[in-house]
Amino acid sequence: MSFADTFKALSDPARREILQLLKDGKMSAGEIGSHFDMTGATISYHLKILKNADLVWETKVKNYIYYELNTSVVEEILLWLTELTGENK
Repeated sequence: MSFADTFKALSDPARREILQLLKDGKMSAGEIGSHFDMTGATISYHLKILKNADLVWETKVKNYIYYELNTSVVEEILLWLTELTGENK
């Protein structure tokens, strides 16, 4: 994971909304897609970017792939931002 990949992934409002959906638990691509007016291919593209940035994990269960928020990366970003602002002194 690089901060560049992470911030690129976070720069898109649709990807930020996907992360908001995943904060409540695992979801399939179809479940995620039902919240958007986008094609399945576009949802897959956004999920790929989030996965490459390590912001989401995928788990395969039978014929389905479930996506889950990787909170450790989010915590790492928050820690860095807190250190940057000097609020942890």
